[in-house]
Order: sequence, then C-alpha cells, then structure tokens
Amino acid sequence: MGDEVATDAPPITLSDGPFAGWSTWSGGRDAYQTLLGPFVFRTEGDSVRCAFQPRADHLNGGGAVHGGALMSFADFSLFAIAHKALRDTRAVTVTCNSEFLSAGDSASVIEASGEVLRETRSLIFVRGLVTQASRPVLAFSGTLKKIRALSREQREQGGS
Repeated sequence: MGDEVATDAPPITLSDGPFAGWSTWSGGRDAYQTLLGPFVFRTEGDSVRCAFQPRADHLNGGGAVHGGALMSFADFSLFAIAHKALRDTRAVTVTCNSEFLSAGDSASVIEASGEVLRETRSLIFVRGLVTQASRPVLAFSGTLKKIRALSREQREQGGS
C-alpha cells in the first residue's frame, strides 16, 4: 500500500513565499514529500485545490515534468481532496490510477482538484484532474483505506 497520512494532525499553514496561506502536511515529517514539494492545498468552499511549482529537478531528460513527480502529486491530492472525509483517521493509498494527458513544464504552477465519489466505513473513492494553465495534464483516481483512528495521545505526539 502507498502513503500513510495522519490527516488528523493539523495541516501546517505556510506563512511566506508564493504559497502563503496554503496548507501542507509535510513540514519535514514526510521526507519524500518534503524533498519533492512543497505540495500544498487549500479549501475553497466545499472543494479543495492543490498546487506545486515545478522546478528544474522535477523535469525528465526531455524537459517535461517527470511522470513520477506528477503521480506523487496526484497521490498527495487524493489525501487533500479526502481530508474532510478522513477526520481523525489514518489512511493508506490502496490504488492510484493515472492517465497522462499532456506534458507539464516548469513555466507555471501545476494544480489539482477533484471530488470524493463515495465513502464507505473503511474506503474513500476519489477522482481528480491535474492541470497547468487550465490545460489537462493528468487524470487520476484512487482509493484510500482508513486504517485506524488515532488516540488523543497519538494526536498530541504529532500523529505517530
């Protein structure tokens, strides 16, 4: 299974830079996400918008954003889109499906949005679309498995 995120640990709100006011979970707790990102999100009414600014180290040999970076961003976006449904629950990625639609570049911010399609007692089904300058780059869908609620003590210790 994929990423495990303690979505009940409060997101960190960035206070400076181009994504000031946006939130993230990385903050150094997730070394991979910290290395690749920052991947950020914000709630806008009932929807969630995710974003990241591609850098030169996100590009493949052909000068396009590497597919692995886009798929990692899609996986982050699954959790951001579903974070209200997860409440005080840890989750892992069971499936993450991706369809590449066009190449991304480092010229502008890459964004994702989507929706929770269905929630059961133990699963959350999500789909979304990654875009750059309103151009579709990657369609994704996935299933998150709720694995356990965190105790109060675990939440106070930062979600361990």
